[in-house]
Amino acid sequence: MRVDFDPEAMSGAAFFRFMTSVVVPRPIAWVSTVTPDGAVENLAPHSFFSIASTDPPIVQFTSIGRKDSLRNVEDTGEFVVNFSSEPLLHLINATATDFPRNVSEFGFAGIGREASRHVRPSRVAASPVVLECRSHTTLRMGNSTLVFGRVFLAAVHEEYIVNGRPDAERLRPLTKLGRDEWGTLGGILHLNRIPYEEPHAE
Repeated sequence: MRVDFDPEAMSGAAFFRFMTSVVVPRPIAWVSTVTPDGAVENLAPHSFFSIASTDPPIVQFTSIGRKDSLRNVEDTGEFVVNFSSEPLLHLINATATDFPRNVSEFGFAGIGREASRHVRPSRVAASPVVLECRSHTTLRMGNSTLVFGRVFLAAVHEEYIVNGRPDAERLRPLTKLGRDEWGTLGGILHLNRIPYEEPHAE
């Protein structure tokens, strides 16, 4: 027997909690941005994150409400996605607090930074992979805004590369689940796709 969850009969917050418990695991974009005057750098995790296009390379994160990341992207057109890895869990969680816009999460949490090559926001120095992005499109949808950014540079610490590509086991990706739950990599399953022309088992 199934239990029905009707979004029309539930509050938005209640159905949000339901949705984030079943759309799991979700990769986390740890987004760094900067205020227009360059005075404050913001750093915040966004667990609604994905690839939107590969040619040109575009990634997408969602801001629920008008978060500092969104306002800074709208004002400057630039952001960096810093890869969220398991060893950085406590630092990432520390930047999830809803600080005022004039407070830098880098400084508050003592997070080391390094200069980006093509955009103004700093990279997280300890993050294994960084994607330097310029805003491509923003799309309002309900209570959220989808931010699409074209990737102008990807930079990876060399110890995470195996056979020319970042290696998942070395990256140790961190994901978000429901409630206050986080996910780690666990076991990796290897299974090739079956080409259509090959016979299928009946």
